Amino acid sequence: MTTRIISRATWGARAWDGTPNTVPLSSRTEFFVHYDGATAITRTGYAIPRAIEAQHINQGWSGVGYNWVVDQEGNVYEGRGWTFQGAHCPGHNVSGLSVQVAVGGSQKPSAKALAAVRALYDEACKRTGRKLAKKGHKDGIATLCPGAALYAWVKAGMPAGTYEPAPNPGGALPGGGADAARYQVTINGLVYGYGATGAHVEQVGEALVKAGFGKHYISGPGPVWTDADTLNYAAFQRSLGYKGKAADGIPGEASLKKLLGTLPAKSKPKPKPKPKPPFPGKEKFGPGKRSASITLLGKQLVRKGFGKHYTSGPGPKWSDADRKNVQAFQRAQGWTGSDADGIPGPQTWARLFS
Repeated sequence: MTTRIISRATWGARAWDGTPNTVPLSSRTEFFVHYDGATAITRTGYAIPRAIEAQHINQGWSGVGYNWVVDQEGNVYEGRGWTFQGAHCPGHNVSGLSVQVAVGGSQKPSAKALAAVRALYDEACKRTGRKLAKKGHKDGIATLCPGAALYAWVKAGMPAGTYEPAPNPGGALPGGGADAARYQVTINGLVYGYGATGAHVEQVGEALVKAGFGKHYISGPGPVWTDADTLNYAAFQRSLGYKGKAADGIPGEASLKKLLGTLPAKSKPKPKPKPKPPFPGKEKFGPGKRSASITLLGKQLVRKGFGKHYTSGPGPKWSDADRKNVQAFQRAQGWTGSDADGIPGPQTWARLFS
């Protein structure tokens, strides 16, 4: 069963204070379990992730440092999620996904909470395509976290009963809140939807604000697609008459063209320059010599505008025309005397093919 995760937009997360780095699932090899610390948790519902967020921002972090937070009812709150680098255990923030169980001191985790954590672990293994190492926070750094009860559970292999998604805990949000669509689409080679990055994402956000659909931005818009972008885009879609899934906040070609006036397209990458041919050695050139390198040299001299002494060719047999053309090129570099003898050396070759 897919884990039900309450999005940042739903529990009322602030905008990231500096967007965390993105980490591909292929880099994840560990799964860390944490607890809140020495004091028992009495908060409930959305107040739990909000309190963690406030603490972590005060510590100078971008926001909630864990990938997820799980309460005693088995509700799973999104922190860094599947996409972003955590801030939960030095040296393991890229390789490790993390979940904090909202217990502290001698509090025992509920069966619902353990089942939710185990469901997250199983889904993480499925998404990464590997069996992640089960770890408590203290396996990565010297600490008492995740407490005796949780750590014993981790070391026992994280056994848990059947996971049943908990009901949304509710809670007042500034301006309301709703679960936001969490998938991506590609239009003209550009990706839109949660986690998409690039100047085109910021372009959409700026257009939404200009059109009067920016109320869900606390700061921004920016180059990373967040739930705020999705919720604002959904409001724009509804203004066009879309309903239901057609107004889920993920762009389609028609709505995107109405917003921007045109469909942006991914620019084609510039072709890579051809590698410079290596210098074949000075012994390849001079009277009586014949090689493909002489032909290559002559053709490049012509391209550079130093082929006036050729009456035919150039070709593979060294001629006095080759010498005179090379000498003219060398003199154009400011070289004189033996440095402009008409026989290419490494420096002549390097400049000729630069």
